[in-house]
Amino acid sequence: MARVFRGKFVDALKQAFAQGQLGFHGELKLLASPQAFSAFLRPLFRHKWGVYCKPPFGGPEYVLHYLGAYTHRVAISNHRLVSLHGDQVTFRWRDSAHANQQRLMTLSVEEFLRRFLLHVLPPGFVRIRHFGFLAHRRRAQLLPLCFRLLQSATASPQTQPPTPEDSEVPSTPSPTSPWTCPQCGGPMIILQRLTATQIALRSPPLLLARAS
Repeated sequence: MARVFRGKFVDALKQAFAQGQLGFHGELKLLASPQAFSAFLRPLFRHKWGVYCKPPFGGPEYVLHYLGAYTHRVAISNHRLVSLHGDQVTFRWRDSAHANQQRLMTLSVEEFLRRFLLHVLPPGFVRIRHFGFLAHRRRAQLLPLCFRLLQSATASPQTQPPTPEDSEVPSTPSPTSPWTCPQCGGPMIILQRLTATQIALRSPPLLLARAS
C-alpha cells in the first residue's frame, strides 16, 4: 500500500506542476523550474514511505472533539509566538516526527503572514453552516419545540410520539409554523419518524439516479 500511495502521490504532483497548480514561495522558489522540480521528485522513490491507516472514531463525541480543534481556534495562538525582531518572526511548533518535541522556527514577516492567511476562509465561506432546526432563521422557533418534544418523550417513553397539540402548538398554526402544510395550509401531525438512511431507501429511483 505504501508503494502504491507513493507512486500515485508523486504522479499527482507531476500533473499539478504541469498544469501550473503549484505555487512556490520563500525558500521553495528554486523549485519553480521544471529541471529543479524533477530533481526534487527523483529521490522520493529511494525512501520507504510510512503510510498509516487510522481506525475510525469511536463515536460522535470523538468526532466533535476532533473537529472542535479545527473549528474553534485560530491558525496559531499567541503563546506560540516567541519574538519579533526586525522583519523576522520566531514561533514554536510541534515536531510530530520526533515525539512531538517543541521546536523554534524563524520566518520573514511576509512568509509568516502568507502562511497565516492560508487559514483565512474566502469571502462568503463560513467555518460552520447550520441547517435544519439549527438554521438561524428558524432556530428561535424550532429549538423550544424540540426541547418540549424531548421532555415529553423522556417523561413517557412507552407512548406514541407527541403530536403538535401535545407540544402546545396552536391548533391553527401561523403560516410560518413548522407544522403547517406548505400545500394546503392545514396543520400537520406526526405519523412516523424516518432516519436519513430510511429516507434515501424510500426515494424514487429517478431521484436516486440524479443524486448519484
